[in-house]
Amino acid sequence: MAHLPPLRLLVTFEAIARHGSMRDAAARLNVTQPAVSQALRTLEDHVGAPLLDRSVRPARLTEAGEMLARGVRDGLGRIAATLEDIRALNATGERQVTVSCTLGMATYWLMPRLPGFYKRHPQITVNVQAPGTDLPVLTPGVDVALRYGTGRWLEGRTEKLFDELVCPVGAPALIERLLSDGHGLDRAPLIHVRSPRNLHWVGWEDYLQARGLVRPRDGGQYFDNYVQAAQAVYDGRGLMLGWRSITARAVQDGALRHWPDGTLDLGTAYFVTTVTTPSKDASTFVDWVHGEAAQA
Repeated sequence: MAHLPPLRLLVTFEAIARHGSMRDAAARLNVTQPAVSQALRTLEDHVGAPLLDRSVRPARLTEAGEMLARGVRDGLGRIAATLEDIRALNATGERQVTVSCTLGMATYWLMPRLPGFYKRHPQITVNVQAPGTDLPVLTPGVDVALRYGTGRWLEGRTEKLFDELVCPVGAPALIERLLSDGHGLDRAPLIHVRSPRNLHWVGWEDYLQARGLVRPRDGGQYFDNYVQAAQAVYDGRGLMLGWRSITARAVQDGALRHWPDGTLDLGTAYFVTTVTTPSKDASTFVDWVHGEAAQA
């Protein structure tokens, strides 16, 4: 970090970029305008390029200045957000548990059940994170990870929540029409969830192969997350692979329908992972999750 300029220079420059002039930046920072001007020149010397075009009125950022302004704004924003997180974690009397899980798990399984947790434990706040990948991990600050797979993870302590089953689902009207027309899965419109970051979930190819079904390669419709794909399914655009934990409520409510005799056990399950010695509140949350899983 030795190549970075002093933080006060970056803060001063960010004020200039945000307010559009050294005069306004000086007023906001409660310093003199010459002090702001000197800080800017010192920063330019450090960068090795002019950051402000002084040949025009009003002066404006150069291309280098625009680049640095974006970087400084993002960096200071992250620092401010981190400080807020630290203050929240250390707030007097505030008890929190941070849970990491996939977007689909958060949207369709965990979040609808959280009001029940708060009713029993109003003093504990649950923060839910949905990482960009399909395999949540115990990064620093994460107390509990809910994840799908075979349970062969080495970090922390892992316990099974429930076995998972997969079955094609679709809008009831679409499935009724396909069945009436005599169409099977080999001719049904399929919706895929696929991205370079989602590698641990079974796809249509795996499912069809496991069922011994052959299907022409017609592409289908692709989405990079389960929530977007689910909306297309609700709209009757096609069938998607539905995991019991995620689609059970929609099937029960009649918004979705299972494909007849389509359920398949792939030997996978949902698991809960904690650090080896979890906090009392994290243990309370895990006990509650086990109870919800047993009821479901």
